[in-house]
Amino acid sequence: MIKIAPSILSADFANLQRDIEAISTADYVHVDVMDGLFVPNITIGIPVVKSIRPVTALPLDVHLMIDRPVRYVEQFCDAGADIVTCHVEADTEENTLAALEKIRARGKRAGVVVKPRTPASAVLPFIDRVDMILVMTVEPGFGGQKFMADMMPKVARIRSYIDALNPGCELEVDGGVDPVTARVCTASGANVLVAGSSVYKAPDIPARIRELRG
Repeated sequence: MIKIAPSILSADFANLQRDIEAISTADYVHVDVMDGLFVPNITIGIPVVKSIRPVTALPLDVHLMIDRPVRYVEQFCDAGADIVTCHVEADTEENTLAALEKIRARGKRAGVVVKPRTPASAVLPFIDRVDMILVMTVEPGFGGQKFMADMMPKVARIRSYIDALNPGCELEVDGGVDPVTARVCTASGANVLVAGSSVYKAPDIPARIRELRG
């Protein structure tokens, strides 16, 4: 089954509870955390994750676009994150492995993320330690960017790694996902789709979620 993870980066932050309740038919709530250092934007952090935890029963899929995430993964887990993903580019391999172990020690699901210019092989040192791999199909930092179709061979390659080495791992795609590009992603092997503006700008949000799921 294809899972949908609407990104609250595209929600109305003055009405965040309302907009999270509006996506109750989705599978995950995708939370983009940016620090202004790893990516050129600043969004939200631990207090917001803690505040939204009580307003939804959906798992919180927290995507850390921050420098050296090993410093903060436990706090995000304690704030209510269910899945925490860390960029392989954000720290050393040793520290990324340590971050994944900290997440799993908290009883949460751990994952790694790769930016567009990062090769598929970058996930291999972590593939037996993760529950999710996220492939960015835009440059991380801002919502509403155009989908990078040339990332699909990478998605397919990572799907082959997962099938061979960790079949229970989910493969997520984030960036420019809409009803058209969603089909391209799932055909390449993705089973979790992050969608921000495509969901929140739709006139009928539950219908858009159904459409994305296919």
